[in-house]
Amino acid sequence: MIIIVESGSTKSDWVAIDGEVKKSFKTIGLNPYFHSSTDVEEAILSTNGLADLAPFVTRIYFYGAGCSAPHLNIIIQQGIESIFTQAKVTVDHDLLACAYSTYEGRPQISCILGTGSNSCYFDGKEVYEEVPALGYILGDEGSGSYFGKKLIVDYLYNKLPSNIEKKMRLDGWTKDKLIELIYRQPHANVFLASFMPVIVEFKDEPYIVEMVKSGFDHFVRNHVLCYKNCHEVDVNFVGSIAHFFEAELREICVKHQITLSNIVRRPIDGLIQYHQQKLVNA
Repeated sequence: MIIIVESGSTKSDWVAIDGEVKKSFKTIGLNPYFHSSTDVEEAILSTNGLADLAPFVTRIYFYGAGCSAPHLNIIIQQGIESIFTQAKVTVDHDLLACAYSTYEGRPQISCILGTGSNSCYFDGKEVYEEVPALGYILGDEGSGSYFGKKLIVDYLYNKLPSNIEKKMRLDGWTKDKLIELIYRQPHANVFLASFMPVIVEFKDEPYIVEMVKSGFDHFVRNHVLCYKNCHEVDVNFVGSIAHFFEAELREICVKHQITLSNIVRRPIDGLIQYHQQKLVNA
């Protein structure tokens, strides 16, 4: 039995595969910048049925946000290995998951638009980053945390349209509560991204449309146009933000003469296909 994991900052999708049988599980997002090995262990133990598979699992492939260097990856690896003692565990970057899940046999630029954002070039063998991901404070253009921050700022500055402002007020958001959760509590990026349901609810409002298009424009300028061959290869996206705002994203790509090919809401689906094909060809 193998387990494939795709982890963003908000949630992790786990899929156990034994022949034709698949079992799916969800845990919190596990990011080594914010979580310890103990946190990883506790997340597994608190997920009904997941730890019970430990005696049968021989391989685990974990792809996660923040898993970009050996000293970070070992945090996740040790947490998993404490439960899955019989398994060989491989931990790698979520960019690799993004590349694998959208790959169709030719070079591509693969982009993540979820809680955070990032991009890479994948030639079928190696992943290359032209510019770094700077996280939710300095970067993450076009992501859930980016748009959540924009929404909250305009709410506190009294710049929201009246219907969206009313929604925020009825939900009980005050300046003191927002400041507490953003500045004094952990995982502010996940909290900021938690406002995406509000943004999706009002997705047809001109204010939201313009905000989203502006964020996508910043993302493309910084994370797609940086690749010299960006006008010659397909550009693919993964993540719920790209899924829910596909029309706006395609408009921005047309503006910059970018060929947007695939949008995959759940990278785990493409990862399963990739690994199953790899096993067949092994």
